Amino acid sequence: MIARLTNRVRAFSRSMAGQIFVILTLGMSIAAIIALLVAEQTRRHDFERVRRQRVVASAVDIADRFHRDPRRIATMMANHMIMGAGPAPEGVSLSEPDTDLQAILAQRFGPGAQPEAGQVPIGLCFPGRFGKEQAAGLVDAPRPDCWIVRFTDRHGLRRAMALSFPRLAKPPSTVFNPLYLLVIVAASAGLAILVARFVSKPLRRLERAAEAFSVSLDPEEIPERGPEEVRAALSTFNLMQRRARAGFAERTQLLAAISHDLQTPLTRLRLRLELVENEELRSRLIADHEAMHRLVREGLDLASSTEAREKWSTLDIDSLLASMAEDAEELGAPVRFTTGCGGTVRVKPNALTRCIANLVDNAVRYGGSADIGCTRAGGRLLIHVRDHGTGIPADQLDQMFEPFTRGPSSQPGGRPGTGIGLTIARSLAMSFEASVRLRNAEEGGLIATIDMKG
Repeated sequence: MIARLTNRVRAFSRSMAGQIFVILTLGMSIAAIIALLVAEQTRRHDFERVRRQRVVASAVDIADRFHRDPRRIATMMANHMIMGAGPAPEGVSLSEPDTDLQAILAQRFGPGAQPEAGQVPIGLCFPGRFGKEQAAGLVDAPRPDCWIVRFTDRHGLRRAMALSFPRLAKPPSTVFNPLYLLVIVAASAGLAILVARFVSKPLRRLERAAEAFSVSLDPEEIPERGPEEVRAALSTFNLMQRRARAGFAERTQLLAAISHDLQTPLTRLRLRLELVENEELRSRLIADHEAMHRLVREGLDLASSTEAREKWSTLDIDSLLASMAEDAEELGAPVRFTTGCGGTVRVKPNALTRCIANLVDNAVRYGGSADIGCTRAGGRLLIHVRDHGTGIPADQLDQMFEPFTRGPSSQPGGRPGTGIGLTIARSLAMSFEASVRLRNAEEGGLIATIDMKG
């Protein structure tokens, strides 16, 4: 189970869809995390800006009050009568002044103010005023923020104030929150799968069309839909199919013409052979003539089998096999219909009939008899033609489909063949997107199987 899953993952990672999925998932996840980092930085900036605005507003207000009535405001500050403001204690140094805040205060106070500002611990601003004994019920509450601001007012006096504000809680960082990261990766992966499937869909259609063309010389053309580049590729593939079919048609016409032209001299040759007086010689010459005539005829059959322009139709497979067995028995051939599989199949009827007939003829010629039947498995329909001969060595099974290759015959005195029967059967099977394969039966003999869509 684990090995199978590993193989599937490895195959997916090598596919274009898998690579697009990985690239998009990583790219979108990284982009989303970077966007979160930028948003986090912006939020921190806004947080600091709000904090400074509070200090600037309070400091400018106190400065304006000092300008209007400096004595009264100084008294009020000393007595802590202004909420959130008081005199800054002496001797407190600003070890880390806020330069940005000082720049803003310099603009608001005007020239010559020379402001100094920075945040200090609350105990330095108002010592003893924020002890635990005064925080009834708020022992664990956050203590206020404290800022010290020093500046020169419009009368030339140096002022120092301590400003306190309710503490603003800094928002927690969400960049590396596991839940957010999981949502980002899941959303990126989902979108990546959709994009990968959308992009690879035309290529899958092209792949299926190429596979169909490899097993059939008369496949249907691919609908030319999709982006411009995809339509161009599909159009080129359709053009290639048309040119290939035209080439096969031209070859078939050429062989048909040659075969037709050979008929006349072969007929004259047969008539002249009948005039040979030596009976033994005449028999041998006539046998050679028949072999030559059969070779020409089957060669034409081989060429025409690759140019099958027959239309597709639906037929009852059991009725076809039973009728073929009955016809063969009426002609004296030991052919038997064994098992049916029921139902119909979409196929090219003439091509299928000729393909089965060639396999049956081979089985009778080399194996003495033929049993035909069919089964279904995994959405496929399998037609079996079995003989009861000696079989073929396992290392020679694939060679039997090569033209003019003969297998060992169990009937030495039987009618010789040309060795292209299986070649013709395979070409006919390709015309309706099927395949033919051979295997030796466990009880002896050879089984030829036509594998097609069920």
